[in-house]
Amino acid sequence: MTELDVDLFVIGAGSGGVRAARIAAGYGAKVVVAEEFRVGGTCVIRGCVPKKLMVYASRFHDELEDAKGFGWTVPAPSFDWPSLVAAKETEISRLSGIYRANLDKAGVAILDTRAEVEDAHHVRLVADGRRVSARYILVATGGRPVLEPDIPGRDLAITSNEVFDLPELPRRMLIVGGGYIAVEFASIFARLGTEVTLAARAANVLRGFDETMREGVRDALERAGVAFKFGTLPARIERTAEGLAVTLTSGASLTVDQVMVATGRHPHTKGLGLEKAGVALDATGGVRVDSFSRSNVDSIYAVGDVTNRVALTPVAIREGHAFADTVFGGKPTMVDHTGIPTAVFTTPELGTVGLTEEEARDAYDIVDIYSASFRPLKATLSGRQDKTLMKIVVDGASDRVLGVHILGDDAGEMAQLLGIAVKLGARKADFDATMALHPTSAEELVTMRTRTARYQRTPT
Repeated sequence: MTELDVDLFVIGAGSGGVRAARIAAGYGAKVVVAEEFRVGGTCVIRGCVPKKLMVYASRFHDELEDAKGFGWTVPAPSFDWPSLVAAKETEISRLSGIYRANLDKAGVAILDTRAEVEDAHHVRLVADGRRVSARYILVATGGRPVLEPDIPGRDLAITSNEVFDLPELPRRMLIVGGGYIAVEFASIFARLGTEVTLAARAANVLRGFDETMREGVRDALERAGVAFKFGTLPARIERTAEGLAVTLTSGASLTVDQVMVATGRHPHTKGLGLEKAGVALDATGGVRVDSFSRSNVDSIYAVGDVTNRVALTPVAIREGHAFADTVFGGKPTMVDHTGIPTAVFTTPELGTVGLTEEEARDAYDIVDIYSASFRPLKATLSGRQDKTLMKIVVDGASDRVLGVHILGDDAGEMAQLLGIAVKLGARKADFDATMALHPTSAEELVTMRTRTARYQRTPT
């Protein structure tokens, strides 16, 4: 092969692409990253980070109310949406700058342009038409929101990309979808003062999560004022003098100021040239890869959401690092996609790791359930009605903990630490042998001694 311009060309400067580029450069590779929007990707710019900042903002609504129960006199509060948007923008700009600086320090060249694949070893820069040759190409372009269903007036709706920069706080809002993005923003906007309606095709929110926790999140959203329209979706959106008039498939109608569609995300590969290069894609455009993140074209790899594996930022980072170790570090590394802790940042939040009760019962002969429901100590004085829910799912034959699910304050923080125990194969007896830390909510995890249910398969 003739001399190439670079060892690695990364398309996309999100979490996975940036990590891969930095680690590869650390192994001595000549690396270029192309990014058509802003360095940092979905998570930093229009995903996890700004979302969590808005979660914090929304929770002050509860904190100010709770303070009265602890003796504080709190004057009537007011909220200014433009101030939050401006503060959010300052922070994500700072983080984007850090990502860029870290690439610079690693010796990675950054090109602020869209890049498209021409063949197995060539990429074209859209800004000036230049062709760059590379020994390896890494696709790390992430995902994009899907505006579905395709209905009249769909162009009047927004997605999670635009929601962070609305010029004003909507007074009335329809959120379409039942996944974690939909419920998180329903929780955020309801607490900021918006009248929120959530419409979803299913009969409940958060498909794929533990059933008890799904019900708990739904009930908490209802207490926050979210109105549900289950089993129905928008059929038409029209702009009127009063706002956006939405007709639902159920025949009902409502008028709102904003419609946000959160019905899913697809890999961001459209127009990238991958088909032309012979790269195999799945039905939604995801790059098909093996356990080392390699596509069917030996020189083209892909990591992160664009592969349709597990769409979480830490997973993309781990995949990017493993790619660099494998290709440039001489250390073949596969990423284990099991036992990944995750959180849904509603209020209260849901933290989970491992199998749900339903998954465990499908996979194991004997499943033991340990569960608890209680008012956290803080609520005894604040008067808040939300309860903390906890569930431990155990293999009844081996005593190994298969999954842990928590709905309550700091559930995400607990799930991260519980991920270590589940990954190490801890037994329920290990939880029982751990001394409780009192007074905390987390102590319930090591004091649930009485089994609440056992499910045993009937031999066939």
